[in-house]
Amino acid sequence: MRSFHLPVIIFMALETTIFTFNISVPFEEWAKGFDSPEVVAMHDANAVTPLYRGVSKDDPESVVVIHQAEEGVAIKMFEGAREPIEAGGHIWDSTVITRYFAG
Repeated sequence: MRSFHLPVIIFMALETTIFTFNISVPFEEWAKGFDSPEVVAMHDANAVTPLYRGVSKDDPESVVVIHQAEEGVAIKMFEGAREPIEAGGHIWDSTVITRYFAG
């Protein structure tokens, strides 16, 4: 009898990660850094897709960023880039991270 070996394909779960935090600079200044070629390259290098960034209607110091990537990737990228993230006006200790998976 002949045996066949099929390739094993592993699918990682797609995770949507929501970061809420405060900023110490005007939103327009923070957004300019977030949209910079360096940050775009960081997202691309980590296969992280930014879906949305916005400022609270009621609090100009409160920001939300929504990323999508394989499980754990966006948080790992975030944790590995503390210095440049803080330099852009992000108040690190104000960050709240929530993670969601499609059902």
